[in-house]
Order: sequence, then structure tokens, then C-alpha cells
Amino acid sequence: MKPVIQQERTGCGIAAVAAIAGVSYDRAKRVARALGISAKDRQLWSDTRYVRRLLSRFGRSAGSSVQQFRAWDALPPLALLAIKWHREGGRSFWHWVVFVRERDRRYVLDSKKSLADHVRIDFWRMRPKWYITVDRKGNR
Repeated sequence: MKPVIQQERTGCGIAAVAAIAGVSYDRAKRVARALGISAKDRQLWSDTRYVRRLLSRFGRSAGSSVQQFRAWDALPPLALLAIKWHREGGRSFWHWVVFVRERDRRYVLDSKKSLADHVRIDFWRMRPKWYITVDRKGNR
């Protein structure tokens, strides 16, 4: 799986879905716009419904509930992770990243534009709060 870089400061959810779907940021952004989803909408990174709808449009399904992060080894082969979790004005916010386990390798795809490397293995630096399992195969 390849990283997709977010083109907007708050476009991490769109970029995460693009990486999972194997499409460009621009294509995911167009599909999101058709669904009424915009990176400018703060709910994109404070509500899971938006990424679930976008994943579904690309034929991918996500778990119906969020799971509390326990350990890196306990994660499923593919997951959307909530990192940099914080509260603002009584509302939760986070940064979306994609956890991938394939064969004997595991890594995180982080769409943040300013990173030198978007394929991360510095697990000790990330502080996941929870995750959503994503099916490795499409649902259509």
C-alpha cells in the first residue's frame, strides 16, 4: 500500500481513504465532494461517519464500531487509526492514519504533508487512541 499526501491541512481522512482505495488525493476529494464531504468540515476529523461513507463509496467496508487501542501487535491487518487525539470545546478531534500489516512487515501511512517519510515505523512516537478495522477486500 502506498501513502497519499493530504493536500489540505485538514484532509487526513480523505488521504487515508485514498491510500486504502489506491486512488489519488484529488480523486478521493472529488468523490468526497459528491457525498457532501469536505476537508474544511471539522467533522471529518471529529466523526467517523464521513470516512466510513467515503470508504463505502470506494467499495471498502469498515468495522461498525471503534476499538480501543491496546497494542500494536493486537491491531488487525488493516485499520484506520486515530492519533493526536485531543478535545477542543468539548469535542474530540484526531489525525487519521492507516495501519498496515502485510507478511512480516507492519507500518503506518501518515498523510501529513510536512513529514520527511510518510511510511512510518516509529511506533513509539505515535499515541493511538482507538481504531476502526477495514476489510482488506472490497465489499462489492
